[in-house]
Amino acid sequence: MDCKFLIVCSEAIVVPLERKDGGRRGIVSLKGHSSTRIHYKQLPKNLRNAQRSKLPPDFGVNLFLKKPTTEEDPESNENCDGVLEEEQGGGTGCDGEGEETSDLEWESDEIEAISCLFQGRIPQKPGKLSRERPLPLPLPHKIRPLGLPTPKKQVKMASPGIVSSRSSISKQVYKNPTFLVNLAKKIKLLHPDQDVSAVLDDCARFLRKGSLSLTVRELGHMGLPERALQTFCWVQKQPHLFPDDRILCSTVEVLARNHELKVPFDLQKLTAVTSRGVIEAMVRGFIRGGDLKLAWKLLFAAKYCKRILDAGVYAKLVLELGKNPDKHFLAEVLLNDLAEREDLNLTQQDCTAVMKVCVKLGKYDIVESLFKQSGSEPSVVMYTTVIHSRFSAKEYREALAVVWEMETSNCLFDLPAYRVVMKLFVALNDLPRAVRYFSKLKDAGFSPTYDIYKNLATLYMVSGRLAKCRQILKEAEMAGLELDKAIRSQLLLFETETR
Repeated sequence: MDCKFLIVCSEAIVVPLERKDGGRRGIVSLKGHSSTRIHYKQLPKNLRNAQRSKLPPDFGVNLFLKKPTTEEDPESNENCDGVLEEEQGGGTGCDGEGEETSDLEWESDEIEAISCLFQGRIPQKPGKLSRERPLPLPLPHKIRPLGLPTPKKQVKMASPGIVSSRSSISKQVYKNPTFLVNLAKKIKLLHPDQDVSAVLDDCARFLRKGSLSLTVRELGHMGLPERALQTFCWVQKQPHLFPDDRILCSTVEVLARNHELKVPFDLQKLTAVTSRGVIEAMVRGFIRGGDLKLAWKLLFAAKYCKRILDAGVYAKLVLELGKNPDKHFLAEVLLNDLAEREDLNLTQQDCTAVMKVCVKLGKYDIVESLFKQSGSEPSVVMYTTVIHSRFSAKEYREALAVVWEMETSNCLFDLPAYRVVMKLFVALNDLPRAVRYFSKLKDAGFSPTYDIYKNLATLYMVSGRLAKCRQILKEAEMAGLELDKAIRSQLLLFETETR
């Protein structure tokens, strides 16, 4: 038996250990009561705290399900040489005797859960387990045409306020309506002896071409054509603002509307050398100024010189001429000119205005053609005009079809639409529909007009419902409307006949 002695204090304990070759060797463990401790050499930090992570276990080896063993590894016992007990005997070292561990019994649920962790899938609840992956995005080189670069498109930002705050002052100001209208207000407040340059010189560096056209139009609305002309003269002196057709057209329109534009006698020569935008601005100015005769002459001078103007200019002149019965023949001539044009691009407002004039002139076929050519969804004004046109042409059933079309398209009725529809129901002698639309009119918040009360009272009288007729007449009187004496005399006549 080999023995090793460590002499530190008076008490020693010899522990026999087995050797690898079958022999025995002894280790003396000393237990001292002195205050002196034995400190063994510690491992360096790089070995105590290893930086490299441990290698993963072999693939397919399930360490959790491995059956625990009770036998101690003899090599681990050799590493426990020289381990001392704690001073108070509370700690236990590697004394060569392995602790007995009880066999762990795994339940089937635990085994299944742990095995699923290594299989890479956790059991899901019953349901749809398969996931539908979205289609991959198309590749840019497959979308782009060969040999042609894709143009850059301006992406609309989610918060344009951030973009405007970062942009330059010139970009924020040069087309800002509030800023341009305020310029017109400042020019209006100037002393008559002062020039507009006192206001415009301070903001000249922020302006661009076309900026002051809104200011000139606003000066025209204020009744200041002289200031509008001064503004145009100031723009002419600025090389970065002139030439500009927009401010030129705005100035010409303002001067023509206020009768301040000097026009030569030879209109044909004028239209031959003038741009299309300036001619249209002159016509619009003359129409708004009430000078329809000069606008008529200018249009025919342009037609003589084979200048094609916008159809909206014709529509505005037709609308103004249709208001005067003495000038209806001039409106018919313009309508014939519009009928000859192939590209009749009218806005919905201009188209409705032309249709109203055609109803007055009895041109119901033009109304139908314009209604069919209107590409966009018709408005309530256009529907009302078509119903009135067919009512005037005594095509009541066709007019009723337009009413059903308005209902199916969820078009909200306004008060003029209710007035036309009530006239149609009286012509059809359709009392139930007239009563229903009369109640809908009230539910919509409209107050019935004189003609609506009159038509409904007449319809009740013709149907023999005299009590209802008297009720409608009383309701009209309470609303402040006094119906004519003809209806009252007819009501008395019907009452005497029934008696």
